[in-house]
Amino acid sequence: MSADLPPSSAEKAVDSDAILVERTVAGDQKAFELLVIKYQRRIQRLIGRMVRDVDLVEDIAQETFIRAYRALAQFRGEAQFYTWLYRIAVNTAKKALMDLKRNPTVSENAYKSEDDDETSRAENELTTSETPEAVLASKEIAEIINAAMQALPEELREAITLREIEGLSYEEISEAMNCPIGTVRSRIFRAREAISAKVKPLLENQAGKRW
Repeated sequence: MSADLPPSSAEKAVDSDAILVERTVAGDQKAFELLVIKYQRRIQRLIGRMVRDVDLVEDIAQETFIRAYRALAQFRGEAQFYTWLYRIAVNTAKKALMDLKRNPTVSENAYKSEDDDETSRAENELTTSETPEAVLASKEIAEIINAAMQALPEELREAITLREIEGLSYEEISEAMNCPIGTVRSRIFRAREAISAKVKPLLENQAGKRW
């Protein structure tokens, strides 16, 4: 008989979330505080990519967790807790923006990794490849990507954001967007093609320059 494989870190995270949800529903408020601590920064980063006004980010994040707490008894565990929380955050941000009659925008930092260290040498010192001209070119590319993202239909923009920025799997995106995996793959492919079409001319132009 083969021994059972030990659970992966992802499985452990899901199990711990489920336990904290159960404890919260049972009346343990400290358990929900742990969930807030665990996901607060991630949710704030997500909202920050939708809302340019930094003053709104914390308010929307707080409202997200309030709504999640009130609806927690309805969480059935059919999706991962973060996928469920993501939906609430996006809907809360959209509602806030609609109330203010403003449109969602993706910041230039949308493609930064969650683990980027803003105080690292790479952020503050120019390396041999980070000449002023190279930095300018990078900013131009970031601006074009930002504009290309904004030009996408909402369903394509959300799919590519979940995949490339949030790092969700196709299965998780399928759950978050409530559509088949095949549709998810199609939307991500179309989004990548549209963004690539906008960025490619600039890259070719930069390649032809001699600094």
